[in-house]
Amino acid sequence: MGHASRTIELGKKLEADGHEIFFFSGGEAYKILGKAFRNVHYCAPIAWYENAHGIITSASLLNILFPLPIFNGEKRKFEVKSSNSMETIHRYYDLRRHIREIEPDLLVSDGDIHTLRLGQKWQIPSVYITNLIRPGFGLSPLFTPGQRFTERYMKKCLKIVVPDNPPPYTVSEFNIGDLESLGIKEKVEFVGSFSDTTLVEGSGQHIYAPISGPYGTRVKLMQMLIPALAKLTKKSVVSLGKPGEKKTKKIANCTINTWLSSQEREASLKNASLVIFSGGHITCFETIKYAKPSIVVPTQPEQLGNGMKLQFLNCSIVARTKTQLGRALRTIEKEQAAYRNNVEKLNKVSNNFKGLNRTVEIIKTVLQ
Repeated sequence: MGHASRTIELGKKLEADGHEIFFFSGGEAYKILGKAFRNVHYCAPIAWYENAHGIITSASLLNILFPLPIFNGEKRKFEVKSSNSMETIHRYYDLRRHIREIEPDLLVSDGDIHTLRLGQKWQIPSVYITNLIRPGFGLSPLFTPGQRFTERYMKKCLKIVVPDNPPPYTVSEFNIGDLESLGIKEKVEFVGSFSDTTLVEGSGQHIYAPISGPYGTRVKLMQMLIPALAKLTKKSVVSLGKPGEKKTKKIANCTINTWLSSQEREASLKNASLVIFSGGHITCFETIKYAKPSIVVPTQPEQLGNGMKLQFLNCSIVARTKTQLGRALRTIEKEQAAYRNNVEKLNKVSNNFKGLNRTVEIIKTVLQ
């Protein structure tokens, strides 16, 4: 839900400045935005093919053109997942209908290529917010033609905003690619994180593992993390990312919560000695805010790229198997102070930038 939280912060800032904002989203993000804003319109979501093992590359490739059966673990029944082609068509026409009615002065797209395509078609100026342009880790070469096709719409934007630190401290660097070769370097600006990264000290009394994302992603992380954490003598806190009634279960020293409120989540991050997460961009900057060493257990190529950069900066360790996870836990336990020191250095760099304020300035400039 990183995009939703980022969009909410930007939307509130723009509304406070007197701008009329209309939002377009699908899935859980649509529900979250609907609670925060008045003008929220539905558009069909597009999703990877994933099950309890995470994203399945071979099935995702087939699913581009063909609908496939999939087991819905939350509803405990088989369903048919529409092809990405049909999802794309539905999303495009949902957006097209709403944008035609509204006739906006500017389109601000957070990672949505369809919006850019419509902006180009109808000559509406557009600003693109993204931390993913040309990923360099874990993406099958078979996806490359589609990736190159979508890149041409980025080139038509007036401005591309990356909510991340400028190089060489860009967390999403391995997901951005060579901007010079892409021909978009002049219109890209690294504005810094949208969130406040002012350092917050905590007690370091437990390991914290926030689990989020679609059902398949959550199941994969649960199966990998909970058994490993339950074996440790150190206390750990796990959040399963399931909204609704909060339930708590304890296995040895591991406390498992179905859901944590935003305040409880902040407290868990603040008082952690180590954070284990999947590598989402927003959570990367949360570990920077609280200066926490981390272990990244990626389930998507984008997350792997973020994790590899944090590992390169000696702030984190990437673990893709149970064996690697166990090794990473032992390594950080031995070298806790060194990892903590590296994250504190990254925190100081991040605090030099106010991404949300700068993005609002960019949008105002484009509107003039």
